[in-house]
Amino acid sequence: MNPKKQHMKAAPGRKRIKMGPSQGQDKPLRINRILSLAGVCSRRKADEWILEGRVKVNDSVLTRPGARAFWGVDSIKVDDREVPHPSGRVYLMLNKPFGYISSLNDPRGRPLAMHLLRDIKKRVYPVGRLDFDSLGLLLFTDDGELSHRLMHPRYHIPKTYKITIRGLISGNTLETLRKGLDLEDGFTGPAKVTLLERRHDRSVIRMTITAGRNRLIRRMLHRVGHDVMHLVRVGFGPLELGYLKIGHYRHLDDWEVRSLEKMAGLA
Repeated sequence: MNPKKQHMKAAPGRKRIKMGPSQGQDKPLRINRILSLAGVCSRRKADEWILEGRVKVNDSVLTRPGARAFWGVDSIKVDDREVPHPSGRVYLMLNKPFGYISSLNDPRGRPLAMHLLRDIKKRVYPVGRLDFDSLGLLLFTDDGELSHRLMHPRYHIPKTYKITIRGLISGNTLETLRKGLDLEDGFTGPAKVTLLERRHDRSVIRMTITAGRNRLIRRMLHRVGHDVMHLVRVGFGPLELGYLKIGHYRHLDDWEVRSLEKMAGLA
């Protein structure tokens, strides 16, 4: 069906929902897609809420999934709370899968993380990097000043990782990591390290660092005698990966953007 001719069935006693084009958006998006991109809930949960009558577009209650709207033009509410409009700037959180690189191009032809950002019309860039064999939280934005500050060592932006390593890590080794290590490219600085689990021949730790050097976490752990089996970035500054599925992305909400700006000295 042509989106321009499509209309939504209005709830009894309410007027039909009129859609209008949004700046930079040439067709309406499904409501469940909008709620997912806005970070409100998953698409599946959005469809459940629509069936429960909890979602309104232009003050008309939706009663079945599949409805569409122009995000940023139409008023979209969940439980009578307005869904945030997309910002003039684009701020995205991606849960990067294994086997993707965070560069803008790759001479070896490996998959690019930015190609997972479907439906994003603006040109956005990764904030820092996340290694080919690492997973988790990777930011993208077209806000060059914020991106620069988030990567600059002056601002000490913390990044948190959940790491599975070979071997049973000792208390002394945890303390060594907390104090920092001298590596071939200089002192790492102190780290916040918490033991999450020890079992069989492996350990799971949570580690927060502020330095942004190449493969720093892996090199630190290798230096103290442990190889990394699995590494996921679960936090970046005030942001947490949460339950965002691997390979999926969402827009940051206003509070998250303001928190990043404050941490980067832009508030």
